[in-house]
Amino acid sequence: MSSLPKTMKAVLIEKTGGTDVLQYKTDVPVPELKEGEVLVKNEFIGINYIDTYFRSGVYPPPSYPYILGREGSGTVAAVGPNAPSDLSVGTRVAYMGQYAYAEYVPVASNYTIPIPDSIDTKTAAASLLQALTALTLIREAHPVKKGDWILVTAAAGGVGLWLCQLLKAVGARTIATASTEEKRALAKENGAEVLLEYHEEDRDVFVKKVLEITGSEGVRAVFDSVGKSTFDSSLSVVARKGSMVSFGNASGPVTGFALARLSAKNVRLVRPTLFNYIATREELKEAAEELWKFIEKDGLNVKIHKVYPLSDIVQATQDIEGRKTTGKLVLTP
Repeated sequence: MSSLPKTMKAVLIEKTGGTDVLQYKTDVPVPELKEGEVLVKNEFIGINYIDTYFRSGVYPPPSYPYILGREGSGTVAAVGPNAPSDLSVGTRVAYMGQYAYAEYVPVASNYTIPIPDSIDTKTAAASLLQALTALTLIREAHPVKKGDWILVTAAAGGVGLWLCQLLKAVGARTIATASTEEKRALAKENGAEVLLEYHEEDRDVFVKKVLEITGSEGVRAVFDSVGKSTFDSSLSVVARKGSMVSFGNASGPVTGFALARLSAKNVRLVRPTLFNYIATREELKEAAEELWKFIEKDGLNVKIHKVYPLSDIVQATQDIEGRKTTGKLVLTP
């Protein structure tokens, strides 16, 4: 640690609220490592919608001041006690963990993996959390089979585009919803077969269209990241013995749901989080290795909306919250 600087750039909050609580600082102490951690010098930092939940207070930060961010990529700058041998100083890595909006990040080795030579550092930062979320959704939340009809809401968002691509790669048939013609076109470019204008249609029309597309059966699974505003319509189009997978709250959390509604078609309701699917380093490595193969062999496209300097965090946050972006937003220190 002696060769490292004593301070660094970082974005932190001291209270929750709007974008006005975001503070860009250049004199934040470089963190010290605990057992099993590695210190990563960031090259790229992924922005995720969950970051806005911690800033706004939907998810309370564990303490203040709190450095936002959940993923990034760069090189290992220092190694704590008992870190794995494949995470030596100088290794290019991608990681998932807290405090990512900074030049240097202490990351648990359980959530840090080397980047293969075939994957560039920016692609790794732009894909890991969202792509692994999509991959675990189609493998674990609902094991998708070839030929299955699947509905994806917010299909032009970060996870949505990964879902469209992965579903096509495994042979599923995807119905995609998005709020604009441009976003629906992007979903189609990334593998969606059918596009619906969800926000321009009432529930009955939407349900009727999905049932017509699927031969009156409905979809085998819905992957819904929007939450409150789409939940009822999404649930209505799930096939008998299908799955309603709700994994986001972009329009607000789903509340007041009566479990008895599931019995009409024996629908499974799942509210998964990525980290419960990759709780061990072995699980993470297995999922990441499959992801790298999809990118390498199936030519999956890592759509990056824009790369922002860390100092432009307010603009980047306003852009993602305004839902005017397509694909991944990335920061660079």
